[in-house]
Amino acid sequence: MNFGFSEEQDTIRETLARMLGDHATLKSAHNRLDGADGFDTATWSVLADGGWLGLAISEAEGGAGMGAVELAILAEEIGRSLAAVPYLPALCMAVPALQSAGTQDQRTSLLPGIAKGRTIIATALAEGGGLAPDTVSAKVVQDRLSGQKAPVTFGAEATHALVAATDEEGTPRLYLADLSGSGVTIGALDPIDRTRPAARIDFDNAPVELLPGSDPAAIRRLLDGAAVLAAFEQIGLAERALALTTDYAGERHAFGRAIGGFQAVKHRLADMFAKIELARSNAFFGAWALASGDSRLPEAAAVARLTALDAVQFATEESIQLHGGIGFTWAADPHLFLRRGWQLKAELGTAAIWRERLLGHLATPLRAAS
Repeated sequence: MNFGFSEEQDTIRETLARMLGDHATLKSAHNRLDGADGFDTATWSVLADGGWLGLAISEAEGGAGMGAVELAILAEEIGRSLAAVPYLPALCMAVPALQSAGTQDQRTSLLPGIAKGRTIIATALAEGGGLAPDTVSAKVVQDRLSGQKAPVTFGAEATHALVAATDEEGTPRLYLADLSGSGVTIGALDPIDRTRPAARIDFDNAPVELLPGSDPAAIRRLLDGAAVLAAFEQIGLAERALALTTDYAGERHAFGRAIGGFQAVKHRLADMFAKIELARSNAFFGAWALASGDSRLPEAAAVARLTALDAVQFATEESIQLHGGIGFTWAADPHLFLRRGWQLKAELGTAAIWRERLLGHLATPLRAAS
């Protein structure tokens, strides 16, 4: 079983790293924290022009016809650059939902626009601290949706929303809502990471379309796939935080030597590296399970999510600590990564939610045997 990347995939990574390095800089991330525009439309357009938004969309529908592994590569580079783009909701959740549960008409009308960057679909699955399909209070009656969703990442910038709501029988399903339609009210929130804007969306008898192939199991599969891809984004940002901190430890001098020469600092950098590599190994297995359709995807996704959350939290907090007093200042870079890590944690559910999901999957064979 080979968890490495092919030569073509390595080329994809190198190309993405150069492109994002030119357009999504840490300076631009600082500027977005200070300004009102959290969405980097210029980088989104560059990704669209390069065909990157259609990586996992079929060629017939305007994409490149690639798969989950290529999406994982893109995710890691977006995390490394802190690009302020709706990659996770639009490409890692909306696209697979349309592909697996949507109708041919829905795919034909939306996927080409996503590949070109014109159509942005936000995912409205969270309600409070819960996550669909286990926590759903929004309801659909006769193709009309009522309820509130928050936080919805890039909700104010999106053209459509993929919404989890219960049907008339009380079953959680997925629906498409046109955010420019009637009965939709969008209010901007002030997230911890302004490079990842969020909104509260209120639906009051808003017209929606059902994705007929969606059900609670489909929603869970969708979240499993998103958790794997988000883990790569988290690994990318954690690795960048480690690189910045390692460089700083080699430049900052105290007591006549670089602080990176002190054993205590070396150990903390090594601990950051170890947690990142553990998360990477689990994410690789998750990407393989996602790409191959392996039945172990739920467990693999939960483990990838949990270890990535741990790696990001540890790496970003240690980065601030090892930068010393300057690490706490607004002008320094470490807090950019801490903010993105916190925001990614909020978007797909806390460690407690995923720990519960993992335990549930592991306990299923035991229940069946008893």
